[in-house]
Amino acid sequence: MKIAAIQMCSGLDPEANLAALEPLLAEAANQGARYALTPEVTMIFPENRDQLKEVAAPFQGHPQLAAVGELAKRHGMFVQIGSLPVPLEDGRFANRSVLFGPDGAQLATYDKIHLFDADIAGLNAYRESATYKGGDSAVTAPLEGFTLGFSICYDMRFPRLYNALANAGANLMAVPAAFTVPTGEAHWHVLLRARAIETGSYVIAAAQGGSHPNGRSTYGHSLIIDPWGKVIGELDHDRPGVLVAEVDPAATAEARKRVPALANARDFAGPDLHG
Repeated sequence: MKIAAIQMCSGLDPEANLAALEPLLAEAANQGARYALTPEVTMIFPENRDQLKEVAAPFQGHPQLAAVGELAKRHGMFVQIGSLPVPLEDGRFANRSVLFGPDGAQLATYDKIHLFDADIAGLNAYRESATYKGGDSAVTAPLEGFTLGFSICYDMRFPRLYNALANAGANLMAVPAAFTVPTGEAHWHVLLRARAIETGSYVIAAAQGGSHPNGRSTYGHSLIIDPWGKVIGELDHDRPGVLVAEVDPAATAEARKRVPALANARDFAGPDLHG
């Protein structure tokens, strides 16, 4: 099966972002992709929480999601919107990923679990949890011979999530992202290759890239990695584009047979900190 990572430079206007996505999905379909993944914050990449409140639409009847369902049906392919903000009752948002089937129906959703809250020397504290509410459930979905495991951006720093997904049968890990340039240059490739190696899974990472209207710059470099940790496709830049590669579920079975880390894992007690 061929899969496609869609790289974008999303802005502040959901309709403009949808218009930018349409030809990229068409290109993926023309290259034979049966599944396409878009980046994190595909439909709006906000400058701040107030701006997000002005434009984020309710999940039910969401106009851009409805249009993506129609695009999936038109191209007869699975389309996963990497994420979009969904208003919640407590005034915050879910960072939600949505998978559509070739008939245009919504098949699964996932709310980003891990949120970036940090105090960094010399910089202001960053509290993603002030704007977003983290999800509490891992999600998988069947995908034509594969089982798709869901994650979003910062999730990639938490191996336990991917271990749980792999043990639930996932062998293709979706990682939509909007990585900054400094962390992208330092960590992007090594983290994603590690997630592939330790689970014996394919990893598809669709990235935001370039300079955005909100003032941020993102790294790009969308990747597709095989279960042995080899990069089999990369957009080696930060411009919009489409990355297509062929994947085979037999390769995941072979990798897990050669290095049976999932099967060999054991439970263990924690260290005695008072001993």
